[in-house]
Amino acid sequence: MFGNPILKSPKNFLLYLLFCGGLAVLYLNLIIFDSKLDSTAAFIDVLAFNLLLTGIGLNYWFAAKYLSIENTQIHKIIFSHLLGGVFVTLFWLIIGYFISFSLVNDQSSYSTFFFTTLKLRVIIGLLHYFLLTAFYYIVIYYSGFQEKLVKETELKNLVTEAELRSLKFQINPHFIFNALNSMSALTEIDPKRAKQMIIKLADFLRYTLANNDRQKNSLSEELKNIKLYLDIEKIRFEDKFEFVEEIDEACKNAEIPSMILQPLFENAIKHAVYETLDKVIIKLACKPIEGFLKISLSNNFEGESHKKGAGVGLRNIRERLALIYHQDNLLEVKKENGTFTVNIFIPIDNK
Repeated sequence: MFGNPILKSPKNFLLYLLFCGGLAVLYLNLIIFDSKLDSTAAFIDVLAFNLLLTGIGLNYWFAAKYLSIENTQIHKIIFSHLLGGVFVTLFWLIIGYFISFSLVNDQSSYSTFFFTTLKLRVIIGLLHYFLLTAFYYIVIYYSGFQEKLVKETELKNLVTEAELRSLKFQINPHFIFNALNSMSALTEIDPKRAKQMIIKLADFLRYTLANNDRQKNSLSEELKNIKLYLDIEKIRFEDKFEFVEEIDEACKNAEIPSMILQPLFENAIKHAVYETLDKVIIKLACKPIEGFLKISLSNNFEGESHKKGAGVGLRNIRERLALIYHQDNLLEVKKENGTFTVNIFIPIDNK
């Protein structure tokens, strides 16, 4: 009946019947037991008045729903329900009286009994109205509170997703601009290599677009994309760098945030390969350690390389890890003995 919580489930309806049963027991104690009414008339009276009360109570839902506490002034709510309680009680008494009066044999005695117990009947009618209306208000408040919590959670998820998307979109243009600049230079120096680079870039972008909506990806899938990127840079730098993997078997199918490694390789190329005369070894290692996957990317460097440190790429990684895993200590940067290392810690149990 238009969202009435009592009718929403058999369990709620059973609880309502128990409540009405309790009220019927009160009715029997206050009105019937000490009376001199014959058993048939007493049975008719109890049945008529309590069945009526049970049916009428289901309609109190409308009063509580349309006189909401949030949108109606409190004095209007109190006045409306006082008036409603009196009106409903009168309606219940009048209808109940005429039904019972028409069914009993000794109508004169019943009429005397009814008006003698009228005061108690009014109290029961008002008690039923206000208790049940208060129950409906509690249900409405609780439902609204739960709905508000769900909406707040959904809003937080949308904000987090928007922030993550924004961070991802900051990464892709950074690489694309670098690649386009490289291709632009190669078109005049070596058109054949420029063509190879364009084909590799197309493969890289196709892969990136296909996985763009995925928040996480397996490490092995991410490595496929990284290798496409390195193929592009190989055309540009040839043997100036070498890529080495040390990936533990347990890491290969583990999920990590998609595109999370891309900025690390960009930094290695930009700050080490580009600025170092010797051959650079770019090493990617991964192993489980104390509840985390430790992913390390290291490279050797010379002189003032990596002087500027983190930059946009590493800041993006730190922010994405914090948003996804709710920890702000999952990225570690080390620069010692001519080796620049970035460690990423992925919680193993986080889904």
